Amino acid sequence: MSVVAYQGEAGAYSEEGAVALFPDTEHRPFPSIRTVFESVEVGRAHWGLVPMDNSQAGSINETYDLFLRHGLHLVGETIVRVDHSLLALPGSTIDDVREVVSHPQAIAQCEEFLSGLEVNVRAEYNTAGAAKRIADGKLDGVAAIASRRAGELYGLESLADRIQTYPDNYTRFGALSRDPAPLEEPNKSSLVFGVGHVAGSLYRCLGAFAERHLNLTKLESRPRPGRPWEYVFYADVDAAAQLPQMVEALAALSEHATFTRLLGTYAKATPL
Repeated sequence: MSVVAYQGEAGAYSEEGAVALFPDTEHRPFPSIRTVFESVEVGRAHWGLVPMDNSQAGSINETYDLFLRHGLHLVGETIVRVDHSLLALPGSTIDDVREVVSHPQAIAQCEEFLSGLEVNVRAEYNTAGAAKRIADGKLDGVAAIASRRAGELYGLESLADRIQTYPDNYTRFGALSRDPAPLEEPNKSSLVFGVGHVAGSLYRCLGAFAERHLNLTKLESRPRPGRPWEYVFYADVDAAAQLPQMVEALAALSEHATFTRLLGTYAKATPL
């Protein structure tokens, strides 16, 4: 059976995304985003699912940096609604909680709720992993921020639900593959390009899309690893890479950019 790698533990939001995008495959957890990339690159998994962006916290910088280090392709995406719960051992109450553990992004997304509790807060590598550690260690007085499903999997009770500061909280996950073929008919593309230290260089790069009426839904700069003070730009375009105007835009972009790489062309997702 084909394998899909995801970061975290069973019950993680990334597993939910993997199930949604690949319902009929084996879903295998890995400890980090980096190991998901590596597992796909060396063939331990056919696909990988990695977090790309969160509607509250923005881009997952580690994921974008890893795209530059690995020659993998984006072949699909899915959007998962993130509803955080406060989970603890059965019989616990909020007054019993002395410490809260979770992934740093989940902690940040629940900052307003946590500010009303007199507790220590500690980062874990994964939301579901935090829940699993409490269950395995039978840790009294410790609560995890994770999904309600994680609580059900590990026998924990929810002390409070939907504790994120902003109720509409979504994470976009991207599907990785060594094969560039998209999972479904594509209508979106992602790319990365570099610009030189020349006045107007970024303007000319973006003009390649504007002149052809192509809509950029994302444009973000990141430092180029290993090259201090050099930056690259990640962009999402509402068009399949095979469209004639997109082919023309990529050719025009390559005339002005220091390098251009198409990360993938794939079907745009809608929230679950």
